Amino acid sequence: MTDRFDVVVVGGGNAGFSAAHSAVEQGAKVLLLEKASEGAAGGNSFYTAGAFRFAFDSIDDVADLLEPDKRHTNSVVPAYPASAFTADMHRVTGGKCDPVLTEVLVSRSTDTVRWLATKGIKWRLMYERQAYLSDDEWVFSGGLYVGTVDGGKGLIAQHTKAAQDEGVEIRYGAEITALHVADSSERGVTYRDTDGAEHRIVAGAVVLSAGGFESDPQRRTEHLGEGWDRALVRGTPTNTGDVLDLALAAGAASHGDWGSCHSVAWDADGNPNGGNRELTNQLTRQSYPIGIVVNVDGQRFVDEGADFRNYTYAKYGREILRQPQSRGFQLFDAKTRPLLRKEEYDSQPIASAQANTLDELAAKLGIDPDGLQRTVSEFNSSIVDKPFDPAIKDGRAAQVEPPKSNWAQALDTAPFYGYAVGCGITFTFGGVHVDETAQVLDATGASINGLYAAGEMVGGLFSGNYPGGSGLTSGAVFGRLAGASAGRWARHG
Repeated sequence: MTDRFDVVVVGGGNAGFSAAHSAVEQGAKVLLLEKASEGAAGGNSFYTAGAFRFAFDSIDDVADLLEPDKRHTNSVVPAYPASAFTADMHRVTGGKCDPVLTEVLVSRSTDTVRWLATKGIKWRLMYERQAYLSDDEWVFSGGLYVGTVDGGKGLIAQHTKAAQDEGVEIRYGAEITALHVADSSERGVTYRDTDGAEHRIVAGAVVLSAGGFESDPQRRTEHLGEGWDRALVRGTPTNTGDVLDLALAAGAASHGDWGSCHSVAWDADGNPNGGNRELTNQLTRQSYPIGIVVNVDGQRFVDEGADFRNYTYAKYGREILRQPQSRGFQLFDAKTRPLLRKEEYDSQPIASAQANTLDELAAKLGIDPDGLQRTVSEFNSSIVDKPFDPAIKDGRAAQVEPPKSNWAQALDTAPFYGYAVGCGITFTFGGVHVDETAQVLDATGASINGLYAAGEMVGGLFSGNYPGGSGLTSGAVFGRLAGASAGRWARHG
């Protein structure tokens, strides 16, 4: 069977839908192909909390987008200008972010959020994830404050409705088996449906937004290194890198850091092969900055308070993976337990234990009790006596190795709480090279006519780490660019 469209979009996450909306604005007839079934669709975007990082000089600049909340009147939301966003990108990636793509991401971030609102995407301040009460005020920190209503689930539901209202045709259970770009008259893709039948799509332009290779243990080991086959897949099981390989085989240039990824502290009992459609992001464990993290030997191995969570959580998953049994334990006591994120630490089922003594906690979790006692004793006795305030970098440090730079609280008040975590992989950082219009480039730097990419398939933005919330923003920014470019190319050449 052969069908013809102006634009075919491969992948139905935030980036793919952004591309579809944008192509429709150019008058294009659009087909969106999604590998997963309708009940398992949405890509990694579905499994997120829906947080978007974008630049603004005052929260008042986007206040008209936010859902009403009585807490707005006593909230402190710092400005996050473009210069801060750019600086964070360079700082967090160790200067390895592509400067051209970074400038596109930052400069278009706010306008893209506003554009998404016109498509029915709803926004709110993320109190439960991004703020702490301090002196009766909700204080936000870390440059990431705004997310979609109902998180990733809401984001995909709102995207899907908008695409359907626009006349975008969506086909689920469509696995791409071939990419055709050599002949402009036959440009397009071949896909296999759930019955095994193959379908040929001819299109004026193709947008690839099918994710990275994070769900394939073999590809993870090949590119990320030994041990990465043991990582737990946090999101969709369909991001196996097949479309990425097809793009490279078609001449797309490889770009970015193929040896690192976004990985987090994830419930140790999580499904290794894919995320939980009901709990989604609730299986992450991100209140570690106010506790301590140890391995099975009872030894700390990261600076839990090195920075605001938004700047460390995406790199600490790999540190857990490197530990014995690829397991870590986040520990808290009666003082800090009330500060934990309820959506994450009160969710069920959960790999956790509670005890009245550290020895009892160690026994329940499988931690060496002597090692834990030594670690906690050294930690507790080394804390700098400064006021504790989780809303700011309070300088309340523990002078041990590794240090804890902020938010150090003695672990000394029963009951004690422990949460077992593994490495949850979110997405990979290596991808194809695109220009500022999201057009795919070949190894010489020349454009591949009619081929565009967005989302996790775009390489060069992140390396080793990333500023929280910039992934969804990137997907929308480059998805919008890809769709507009593809629509114009298909309609006008």
